[in-house]
Amino acid sequence: MEISGKVAIVTGGASGIGAALARRFAAEGARRVVVADVNLARAQAVAAEFGGEAVACDVSREADIQALIEGTRQRHGQIDIYLSNAGILGRPGGFELEDALWEKMWQVHGMAHVWAARAVVPAMVERGEGFFLVTASAAGLLNIVESAPYGVTKHAAVAVAEWLRIAYGRRGVQVACLCPQSVQTDMVKGDGGSARHDGILAPEQVAGDVVQA
Repeated sequence: MEISGKVAIVTGGASGIGAALARRFAAEGARRVVVADVNLARAQAVAAEFGGEAVACDVSREADIQALIEGTRQRHGQIDIYLSNAGILGRPGGFELEDALWEKMWQVHGMAHVWAARAVVPAMVERGEGFFLVTASAAGLLNIVESAPYGVTKHAAVAVAEWLRIAYGRRGVQVACLCPQSVQTDMVKGDGGSARHDGILAPEQVAGDVVQA
């Protein structure tokens, strides 16, 4: 992937994999890295490390994603790279969990990727180039017994990425789906379930894999 001179957006960029992606893409010479996160203060701290830009964005809201993308276009021109990375763990449980939690997980792990693709992919297709990353999880391939909403919605994230790649891969848009099993992030630190095992990855390792995509 060519990163030098490109404009990249990273959602969920204030911590974990997102922060590692933002730092790595800046180090690889991106012209502008936009760090988007619901926690603006933490996003600003990450962006300040490399002269990036921080934007408040709740990816469970389509309007926030649209504002993020349109604002970036207005300030920096075309968006070359979109890293749709934000995610939440939710609570342990199965189908007994309330609809509000399921809806939130669907929005963050499913619709956020759809909304972002709807806003950025057409311009990539028109130019004949672009990179769109969906951060899913090994739970999107193997599932996770502790949390039905997490496993089910991460499967949806994988499906979104697969569809995008099939639909647009031959039209110049590179689509990748990131499915790490366990990464040392704030979200995993708070999980007492199957995410705790030997061989946990550092976020920087994951970011390194992405730039090799």
